[in-house]
Amino acid sequence: MANKSVIKNVNEHVGESVVIGCWVNNKRSSGKIQFLQLRDGTGYIQGVVVKSEVPEQVWDDAKSLTQESSLYVTGIIREEPRSQSGYEMTVTGIEVLHLTENYPITPKEHGVDFLMDHRHLWLRSSKQRAVLVIRAEIIRAIQQFFNENGFTKVDPPILTPTSAEGTTNLFHTKYFDEDAYLTQSGQLYMEAAAMALGRVYSFGPTFRAEKSKTRRHLIEFWMIEPEMAFTDHEESLKVQENFISFIVQSVLTNCRAELEAVGRDVSKLENIKAPFPRITYDDAIKFLNDNGHEIAWGDDFGAPHETAIAEANDKPVFITHYPASFKAFYMKPHPERPEVVLCADMIAPEGYGEIIGGSQRIDDPELLEQRFKEHNLSMDTYKWYMDLRTYGSVPHSGFGLGLERTVAWICGLDHVRETIPFPRTLYRLYP
Repeated sequence: MANKSVIKNVNEHVGESVVIGCWVNNKRSSGKIQFLQLRDGTGYIQGVVVKSEVPEQVWDDAKSLTQESSLYVTGIIREEPRSQSGYEMTVTGIEVLHLTENYPITPKEHGVDFLMDHRHLWLRSSKQRAVLVIRAEIIRAIQQFFNENGFTKVDPPILTPTSAEGTTNLFHTKYFDEDAYLTQSGQLYMEAAAMALGRVYSFGPTFRAEKSKTRRHLIEFWMIEPEMAFTDHEESLKVQENFISFIVQSVLTNCRAELEAVGRDVSKLENIKAPFPRITYDDAIKFLNDNGHEIAWGDDFGAPHETAIAEANDKPVFITHYPASFKAFYMKPHPERPEVVLCADMIAPEGYGEIIGGSQRIDDPELLEQRFKEHNLSMDTYKWYMDLRTYGSVPHSGFGLGLERTVAWICGLDHVRETIPFPRTLYRLYP
C-alpha cells in the first residue's frame, strides 16, 4: 500500500509509490499521455498519465479532471531534471473527490477588483501562495529573532479606552456603557510590560480609521512592537537594523523558490545587512531642497520625499531626530536640542516607505505631565501610564514594525493588499 505524502517531501520517496491529496492547477494532453499540473499547498508537481500503462478507468478519470478539481493521486516518484521541482510522478491511480465546473479564475487576465472579489480563490494562485509562504517565513524569523535576543512575547489588549498617540483615526465601539476603540498600537501597554520583564514584544492586529487609498495603507494590519527597558535611542537603532537584516536573510535562505515565483530580484535583498545608513531630519531637509523638492524645516515627509531619500541608498535608511511638533507626545527630546526628539523612521529601499518607527520614550514624570497638557490629554485616562514614571522610571526605547509593508518590500509587490490573506481597505470588507 502506498504511503501518503505531500509534494514538498517527494524527494524522500524517489522510486516509491505515494498517495497525495491535491488539486488540479492545470492540465494538457498529448494524444495518449496526459500531463496533470498538481498542487497541494506545499508545492507543485507534474503527474504523467500514460494510457497504455493504467486501467481504462484511471485514464477516463484523468480526462474528466478540470481546473481546481480535487483528488487523491497515486503514483511513483521519479527524478526529472527538466521539472521546476526536480521531480515528477508517474500516475498509477486516481480517486476523484470533486469535479469543479466553471472555476471563475482562469489563466487569462483578470482585473484587480474581480480578483479581490474572489480573494478566497485567488489565494490558490502560485504568486499569491508564494506571498503567503514568504509572509509566514517573515513571521517565523521575527519570533526567532526575539526569542534568541531575550525578548518575551506579551499580548496587549485590542479594545482600549483611548488612543495610543492622541489621534482621532480610531474605530469607535461601545464597551457596555463606556466608549472603547479598536487598538491603534499596543505600545503604551508594552512599556508597562517592559517594566516587568525587561525586553518584550507584541505581535497583533491594529486598526487605523484613515480614509486612505494609497498602495501603502490598510485599515487592518499587523504590528510588531518591541519595548526595551534600560535602552537608549542609539541601542534601539542597532537592534532595529540587526532585526531587519535577520528577517531578510532568513527569507533568502528559506524562500528562494517563492521569491522566484513572485519575480523578486533577490540581488537587491542580498545586500540588506547591518549597519544601515542614517540621515538626520535636518540633513534630509537640505538633501531634498538640493534635489528639487520644496520642503521647509518643520514639515513632515510625504511618500515622494521618503522615496527620494531611499533612492540615494541601497539599504534601508534611518531618518533621525524629527521635530517634536509633529511627533507623538511620549518621545524623549534631544537633551541639547529640545525642539527635536530621539526618534527614527526606517525607510525601506525601492519606494516602499516607512517600515519601522521608533523612539526613546520620555522617562521624566514632570516632562510627561507637561506633554499631557500640551496635547490636551486627560490625566485621568493616562494615570496608569504616568505610574510607569512615578514608580521606578528608567530610560527605555521601542519601535513598531508594520508587517504588511515589510512583506510588500521583501516580495517586491506594488500594493500591500496582496500581503495579507483578506485585506481590509477603504472600500473593501468582502470577502
